[in-house]
Amino acid sequence: MSESLYSGFNRAQRLLLTLAAFVVVIAGMRASQDILIPFLLSLFIAIIVTPLLNWQRSKGIPTWAAILIIILVILIIGFLIAVLVGSSLTDFSSSLPAYQKGLSAKTAELLAFFEDKGLKIVDQTFMEFIDPGAAMRLTSSLLTGMGNLLGDTFLILLVVVFMLLEAANFSQKLEQAIPPDSLQVDRYKTFIENINRYMVIKTWTSLGTGSIATIWLTIWGVDYALLWGLLTFMFNYIPNIGSLLAAIPPVLLALVLLGPWTALAVALGYLAINMTIGSFLEPRLMGRGLGLSTLVVFLSLLFWGWVLGPVGMILSVPLTMSMKIALSSFDETQWLSRLLDGPTRTMGSN
Repeated sequence: MSESLYSGFNRAQRLLLTLAAFVVVIAGMRASQDILIPFLLSLFIAIIVTPLLNWQRSKGIPTWAAILIIILVILIIGFLIAVLVGSSLTDFSSSLPAYQKGLSAKTAELLAFFEDKGLKIVDQTFMEFIDPGAAMRLTSSLLTGMGNLLGDTFLILLVVVFMLLEAANFSQKLEQAIPPDSLQVDRYKTFIENINRYMVIKTWTSLGTGSIATIWLTIWGVDYALLWGLLTFMFNYIPNIGSLLAAIPPVLLALVLLGPWTALAVALGYLAINMTIGSFLEPRLMGRGLGLSTLVVFLSLLFWGWVLGPVGMILSVPLTMSMKIALSSFDETQWLSRLLDGPTRTMGSN
């Protein structure tokens, strides 16, 4: 059907039509943020908990009871996050102007230090290019955006329930819709399995990263350690640079309240966590074919952040990775998937 639609157009016209359709889709996504974001969050929650649903069903637990258990677990986790982090978010938001003033004072001290060393820097010009409070403001808006989603909790959980009910019978429906001996069945199953595997592994490694970061910040006495641990957990879905971006607010806060040496210790701790989990453990769990290049990660961060707002930054890499896995599941589009790959190992390397 697509060939008949395009048969009357040359290659340039087809390209223009494709680009026009892409612009219309993106504009529609931006206009429907209020609906699209809860739906995407519901989708990723359903993907993450589907293995738990399947495990319970394999133990003889009825589907309705297994889904009820999962929803109760989600509600308990959400309640604990709201209780433990909600007050911290409120306190941090109210203290944000004071932290920005402290960062400005530290910046002025740095400029004075360089001036004593004979390096003259014009204050106004420097501040126009480097705003030390920008990271704090971005963090506040991101956390506030995630907090606003709590108002959509009922809608999100309701959609998750229906998705899990659908997932319980999806394999049977797929086999009925497509002949069992068709290659399409294997391709769709491979795509779904890879998505589940990626999201589950990423969630567990993100949970480990956020937990270790929380413990490290608590040891050094950095305020709002649980809040920064949650931020680290969310940002760890962004490979390569996510954990490092999540380190900026607690490092700046440690610099303002506890001094440069504590800030340095916090930064080194985050670097060690990122190197151990992000660069060593996670690639070995993921395996080949489930990585993205750093450029693609950065561009997806900008693109989905622009389309869906601050929450889109968290969802950016899972969305891009889902597209990559979908492209790699079909022979006709595997070349596009390879363009999104991260650096490959050279021949002869272990």
